[in-house]
Amino acid sequence: MENNTSLQQQLLEAGVHFGHLKKKWNPKMLPYIFAEKKGIHIIDLNKTVEGLQESAAALKSIAKSGRKIMFVATKKQAKEIVSDCAKRVNMPFVTERWLGGMLTNFNTVRKSVKKMQSIEKMLNDGSIDNLTKKERLTLSRDKEKMEKVLGGIAQISRVPAALFLVDIGHEHIALSEAKRLNISTVGIVDTNCDPNKVDFAIPANDDATKSIAIVVNYITAAIAEGLAERQAEKDDDDSNSETDDTPEAKAARFEKRVDGAAGGDDQAKRARGTTQPKRRVPGPGAGGRKPAGK
Repeated sequence: MENNTSLQQQLLEAGVHFGHLKKKWNPKMLPYIFAEKKGIHIIDLNKTVEGLQESAAALKSIAKSGRKIMFVATKKQAKEIVSDCAKRVNMPFVTERWLGGMLTNFNTVRKSVKKMQSIEKMLNDGSIDNLTKKERLTLSRDKEKMEKVLGGIAQISRVPAALFLVDIGHEHIALSEAKRLNISTVGIVDTNCDPNKVDFAIPANDDATKSIAIVVNYITAAIAEGLAERQAEKDDDDSNSETDDTPEAKAARFEKRVDGAAGGDDQAKRARGTTQPKRRVPGPGAGGRKPAGK
């Protein structure tokens, strides 16, 4: 309870409770609104804490399973915060512009990423010096443009398991693509948005930098915890799978290996048809020919 109280205090100080004007509200946000003050809706921080904890638990389990979570925030005040947090946990992110079809047409986007990586390789190994000055300049400009838009998703080879959106109203294209592909969605929802559009809604102010920072950092900490638990489990498995180096264990492993090799050779011969049954030489009284001259 004390942790929840301290978290609520931090959210209050960051201005997470400030919503939009009453005239801009979405009626579906009614359960998350605490009161109205001077024409502005005040978000219930108890609901914010609940949403944060549920979202953090869901994203932690996804990270623990080894799947990727894409951070999406193209708003000016959220770009730097989101990119820093995503890099901290090695997750893909989009902070410049959401390309239409980034999820639904992922294979085509991957081609652009590969083109960007090939240009980068040419720049690094010096093979670009063989081109003319105009061609070098064109390729460098293309790389800069692609790096700006696709740099955050360059390391992923498949569609992510979940999307974390800072403003679901602003990122409506990304949200609709995720819905179409049945990708889990977590989003910061202000009083002017529909919380039912995401699987896990975090009612909070999505315009203030401090508010965005505290929510994104909380989610990032949960993801980092999930990744740490995954690494710990992997280390435990590695330590348990280490072989015993005692003489008895070595002798048992050698015997097992020899037996397995012998059985494997017999099976391989049978598969190739090299082992053939012995032929019976028919005798005179067994249907065979009699020796000549008798």
